[in-house]
Amino acid sequence: MTLAKANAHRSSLPNLGLGLGLRNVHFEHILEHWPRLDWFEAISENFMDSGGRPRYILGQIAEHYPVVLHGVSMSIGSTDPLNRHYLTKLKKLADAIDTPWISDHLCWTGILGLNTHDLLPLPLTDETLNHVIERVRTVQDILERPLILENPSTYLTFRQSTLEETEFFSQLAAATGCGFLLDVNNVFVSCYNAGTDPAAYIDAFPCENVVQMHLAGHQDCGDHIIDTHDGIVRQEVWALFARAWQRTGGSSVLLEWDSNIPIFNICKDEVMKARRYISNITEQPMPMTEPEQHKAQLPLSTPVDFMVAPAMDDAVLIDS
Repeated sequence: MTLAKANAHRSSLPNLGLGLGLRNVHFEHILEHWPRLDWFEAISENFMDSGGRPRYILGQIAEHYPVVLHGVSMSIGSTDPLNRHYLTKLKKLADAIDTPWISDHLCWTGILGLNTHDLLPLPLTDETLNHVIERVRTVQDILERPLILENPSTYLTFRQSTLEETEFFSQLAAATGCGFLLDVNNVFVSCYNAGTDPAAYIDAFPCENVVQMHLAGHQDCGDHIIDTHDGIVRQEVWALFARAWQRTGGSSVLLEWDSNIPIFNICKDEVMKARRYISNITEQPMPMTEPEQHKAQLPLSTPVDFMVAPAMDDAVLIDS
């Protein structure tokens, strides 16, 4: 895919409105009520190899709503060769449900054919940038559409890094025409953990390339924050979202709620709060109502375990 074609395709992608992550606990509610919601986002790996009822349900939902595919295993930053079998299956699924776009994360997930089932950060250097540029170009050729990449939540930085993450994204877009999924919660989490300013990150991000935004909850552990996706969106993230919305000029917005998932209408009500910020309506900070005993049970990692099997399930121990 040429740079001009990728840029034109990305620029033509629609603003889908307000949506939710598609989770199996909500399948029956959706099929019974067909709720008033703009769109859904499905985890690619949950449906690429599945048949039967899960794939049937995805097809039914895709007939009524736009469904975007969001992956966790492309491993765009890995030094392993790209998994072309994975990409072929991904394209087949995307074509089957006519997805508006396909997204994944700016990260690596494993090496030597092993998947850690986590979204691991990259050293932000010119060498890494050139490596990722070539892989994005290849992926876009195979998928025949621009790839949409998300900023991951991070808990450390590399001494070797020579580029700011926002500059890395800017140069990546300029070279490939890819689009971005700006995860506002991840911006807040990463900046808090690194001791940097999340508002400055939003101001420096190439927002003209943003196709979609994510909102989610996190756990504040005092000296660090964990991206947990199992509660309401914190007030400071809503404030950052308002800034991001103005910078992007508006894009598709989605709420992720991936653990301790409540009933559908609670999730829907949470994402609908975005309307207040889109409309520039101010409100007082919302009280945090989560009990302390609930917080103590939160998982301390990027929440991808609900999508794929835990990493150690397939591990092989070798005696030295």
